[in-house]
Amino acid sequence: MYYMILSVFFPIVAGACLLVSREMKSRKSLLTVVAAALIATAALAVAAVCTAGGGMLTLFHLTDRLPVLFKVDQVGILFSMMTVIVFLCAGFFSFEYMKHEEHEKRYYGFYLIVFGVLLALCFAGNLITFYLFFELLTLSSMPMVLHNGSREAVMAGLKYLFYSLCGAYMSLFGLYFIDSYGNTLTFSAGGVISAAAAGQHGQILLAAAMLMLIGFGVKAGMFPLHAWLPSAHPVAPAPASAVLSAVIVKAGVLGMVRVVYYIFGVSFLRGSWVQNAWLILALLTVFMGSMLACREPVLKKRLAYSTVSQVSYILFGLAVMEPQALTGGLLHVLCHGFIKSALFLCAGAIIFRTGKTRVDQLRGIGKEMPLLMWCYTIASLGLIGIPPTGGFVSKWYLATGALFSGMPVFSWLGPAVLLLSALLTAGYLLPLTINGFFPGADYDYKALVKREPCALMTVPVLILVLLCVALGLFPGVIVETLAQVAQKVL
Repeated sequence: MYYMILSVFFPIVAGACLLVSREMKSRKSLLTVVAAALIATAALAVAAVCTAGGGMLTLFHLTDRLPVLFKVDQVGILFSMMTVIVFLCAGFFSFEYMKHEEHEKRYYGFYLIVFGVLLALCFAGNLITFYLFFELLTLSSMPMVLHNGSREAVMAGLKYLFYSLCGAYMSLFGLYFIDSYGNTLTFSAGGVISAAAAGQHGQILLAAAMLMLIGFGVKAGMFPLHAWLPSAHPVAPAPASAVLSAVIVKAGVLGMVRVVYYIFGVSFLRGSWVQNAWLILALLTVFMGSMLACREPVLKKRLAYSTVSQVSYILFGLAVMEPQALTGGLLHVLCHGFIKSALFLCAGAIIFRTGKTRVDQLRGIGKEMPLLMWCYTIASLGLIGIPPTGGFVSKWYLATGALFSGMPVFSWLGPAVLLLSALLTAGYLLPLTINGFFPGADYDYKALVKREPCALMTVPVLILVLLCVALGLFPGVIVETLAQVAQKVL
């Protein structure tokens, strides 16, 4: 059990020490320290998953009724392993990318702190522990948004802070009522709201549930409080954008999973106005994010709008409250994490090697960077949902789960919106591939310069893309595990 605590606090302490330490004698020394901290944290997290055995560990008590509690369950394992893989890949990618950025020591300090805070969210055993680290995630990740110090970055960071705090306060409001009317704040499959409390205080608890969904939905980029995401991504360094889009937004998703399936319970929320409102917001966000991405000329901002859309695929699967849809939603957590981090790292490599940020400037980029653009193309196919990628499998489960749910309207509207969004996804991702590899007869081939990034950038992207394909070719064990989770909480 102590591996779990070490995996959380070791990177936080290491990052804090890096922030307050003197400048390293050389950049190589700094990167050696960061690489060692990343690998050690990953090893500790894996050891925590392998040795925990479902036990719980109370660190200390805030009050008699509010313990800071940690435990490992299957949902926590899913999110923690995705976090470890993405942070390792983006971290090593940043060793090359951050050469042209200032204040590297500060960046890596906050990067390690955020790594530890995210693992704390994955291993949180009750709602108060989750809430404390959820707030800390906002404060520790904001410096990564405003890293370059420009006016645009500062404004984006402030917007991120304002939106996140508003969402957190909504969640805090719901926490008060759960503490008053629930049996416990400890996460329990099926929920902690008794039948008596549901009957006596049903309406106020439903209102609290809706507020908590919107509150955690802010971090997940759910409409109507999604605007921070396309503002933050373009100004942050590309590796920071990768972890923002692939992992940090999933903190909001994890919050929703815990609130719906481990606090309020499906039996209390299914068929209520809360479920219907959540479904509407999720589908609206899926469609709106795809439409905005189609109109966006800046590559990183286009990918940010894509995140707004794709994360709400997950939220739709959670909101259906049906085993297959929930399985698809949880699988899409993994698929989207690997795919979107790969896409942002590809964008970062393009910016690093060419200095170009707009899609219309990248005609012929496939001739200049063929390996990287093949990785981009395969990841794009995964996001669209084309086999043999994991995105196909997760979206298949999402669509069939909705069809089999028997819900009025949403059983057919949901798959229709998901299909339309997939077509729009192809419309905003694949033109870069087409124009990149087939620039046209007027392209100046004589001026072609090979710009393939170095191995330190290419290998992390290749790993993420291979994981995406592996999830599509060999989904069996993971799907079976996620199906067991779905059956347990439903």
